[in-house]
Amino acid sequence: MAGFIPSDGLRVAHGDSTAMVTPRPLDRLGREGAEAESLASGATVAHGAGNRRREEEPDRWRTCFERDRDRILHAAAFRRLAGKTQVFVFPDDHQRTRLTHALEVAQVATGIARACSLNVALTEAIALGHDCGHGPGGHASEDALDPYVDGGFDHAVWGADVTLQPLNLCAETLDGIRNHSWSRPAPSTPEGEVVSWADRIAYVCHDFDDAVATGIVTPGQLPEEVTASCGQSRSAQLGAFMAGVVETVLSTGTIGMDVQRAEALASFRRFNYEHIYLRDSSLAQGAAVVEVLRRLVEHFAAQPNTIPEVAEHGGLEAGEPLALRAAVNYVAGMTDRFAFRSAIELVGYDPAKLPRGIDG
Repeated sequence: MAGFIPSDGLRVAHGDSTAMVTPRPLDRLGREGAEAESLASGATVAHGAGNRRREEEPDRWRTCFERDRDRILHAAAFRRLAGKTQVFVFPDDHQRTRLTHALEVAQVATGIARACSLNVALTEAIALGHDCGHGPGGHASEDALDPYVDGGFDHAVWGADVTLQPLNLCAETLDGIRNHSWSRPAPSTPEGEVVSWADRIAYVCHDFDDAVATGIVTPGQLPEEVTASCGQSRSAQLGAFMAGVVETVLSTGTIGMDVQRAEALASFRRFNYEHIYLRDSSLAQGAAVVEVLRRLVEHFAAQPNTIPEVAEHGGLEAGEPLALRAAVNYVAGMTDRFAFRSAIELVGYDPAKLPRGIDG
């Protein structure tokens, strides 16, 4: 199909197309100018090509943060999140993956940012990229890779400083990704702090939703302090916690949440840890992930030239510090299925020891 040519000689997609608009151009400079008038005082404004490690020419139509968002969306690291664990190792069709988690975080975060007149493009870029440093098998991958990285393996830091480094993102975007975890220093922008809240709100609500659908828990098990503040349905819970942040920002200027709903969120999270994340099958799943990933790192560190990117760029000698780093980077980037299949094929891992859900 080559489209259609109506009477004016232009090509259109549909033969019966009648859509017309009155053009109102708004290029990057116009959008940047509008930000100064429309965003809240203290919100992060875009400026030219952005504060990047390598200088670039500004885009004609997109702000620097819109470019960051687009680069993350098109990155292989982002696509691979579709095959990485959120809670259940290689989930079925209806359970969350690390990718759908990122999309839900972006929805929560941009909803809050828009209501508070913050920079939506920066917020979305941070939210979409915040988990790109995660390894396969969920948070157990951090335990697995800790011994091989000075200071330990932190998915937030690794994502900003290693995984996404080739994209030449803005410093503000990388800062929000690097510091989205509550155990890290506070992000330097209000948009980054919004994503920190959105991450927790999203995973607490959707991990519980998945566990209910799987039959692990029921809504009736939630503590009364949780249901009294946010109800039992996912939509009610998301709405209550998002409103808690928006109302707090609008009334105080602080990126936070009122005490009642913040305590309900904390209680909700403790419930998830006790009944979902730390149940026996989850701990067994984590132990298998640790064993598999460590064996893969040691395999590739001893044979670094079997790592495609290393072989492509001239090779490394086993025992070199760069060989170990390359092995960690390669294994951290694997999807669940690829990691477990590689363990079976390369290091003789027993398929019977795989967590349920992995089809070796």
